[in-house]
Amino acid sequence: MKKLLLASAATALVASAASAEEIKLGVLLGFTGPLESMAGAMADGAELAMAEVNAAGTLLGGSTVAAVRADSTCIDAAASTASAERLVTSDGVKGIVGGMCSGETTAALQNVGIPNGMVMISPSATSPALSTVEDNGLFFRTAPSDARQGEIMAAILMEKGIGSAAVTYTNNDYGKGLADSFAAAYTAAGGTVTINAAHEDGKADYTAEVGALASAGGDILVVAGYVDQGGSGIVRASLDTGAFDTFEFPDGMVGSKLVENFGSEIDGSIGQLPGTDSPGNAVFAEIVGDAFDPTSAYADTAYDAAALIMLAMQAAGSTDPAVYKDKVMDVANAPGEPIYPGELGKALEILAGGGDVDYVGASAVELVGAGESAGSFREVTWEGGAETTVGYR
Repeated sequence: MKKLLLASAATALVASAASAEEIKLGVLLGFTGPLESMAGAMADGAELAMAEVNAAGTLLGGSTVAAVRADSTCIDAAASTASAERLVTSDGVKGIVGGMCSGETTAALQNVGIPNGMVMISPSATSPALSTVEDNGLFFRTAPSDARQGEIMAAILMEKGIGSAAVTYTNNDYGKGLADSFAAAYTAAGGTVTINAAHEDGKADYTAEVGALASAGGDILVVAGYVDQGGSGIVRASLDTGAFDTFEFPDGMVGSKLVENFGSEIDGSIGQLPGTDSPGNAVFAEIVGDAFDPTSAYADTAYDAAALIMLAMQAAGSTDPAVYKDKVMDVANAPGEPIYPGELGKALEILAGGGDVDYVGASAVELVGAGESAGSFREVTWEGGAETTVGYR
């Protein structure tokens, strides 16, 4: 990677500076709120792609890219809208990596992105409802929809012979969309959902919620919540009361904070989050090294979201979102030269020469439909107080 960056930096010395400018990209993530423990690595992933492009020096005649972070809070639609508005009107960004959570992403897209013609590529907003938003071709995501995650969850439980499940979900677009998707897939496969109940974030005590879940029963408790919020509260109350000791954890719960909170208390639990064992993911981990945790949820898809914006700009020869939005699908998919992490400089040169690229990236990017990620998932389990990857789907 060091050799690549040095070579790319040398190329930058001879790049034309006539049309060079500083291009600002927004990084709209939940730096506070129920997933703040994940946001740092996601931002680092996006900014790694920007640093790589800057080192290459060949984006649009030698332009540089600067990240502008803004807090979406993950759960406050008004705050996310205000942050997105600032990015667009005050900071003058030309694209946004974000939002992070589904509800606030929808709000920022509808209230700011669409009215201002701003491209937004979310690395982690997974609600199925986002698939049908009339977005004028401005919204994309590098993480797969929860319609797919629900099917994966159901398959994992049925393969393990788990025939009944209680479900609790955070009461928002993400939680309800995932819970409904799982329930539909699980019952269709022959499983029984004993209860499908919402919980509110921000409570000090979840004993009542867990009491209702325990009364309904089930072989396992599915916690479609947030690890830094009510999801962990549900788990703690379940363990303390003996209601459940085995859990199914979707992506919003899978992170280092889960192990910090519960250690070996959740041994035997299972879960999944978007992830791939593709060659690009291994390269991404190698490039990151110990700068941040490359396995942190959505760090890889954030790198890919930023990369797609910059490659689309190069393909279009423009930083105008109204122009380069039509190139996002082109650079993300075949035909073209496959592009992996560490090869953004190579991709910029190919595009500058009129060639085509097929951006594979860190998360095996393949965009389908209206900018949807086809996606794959990493299956995990917890044993000995540690999270372990057991396969990919």
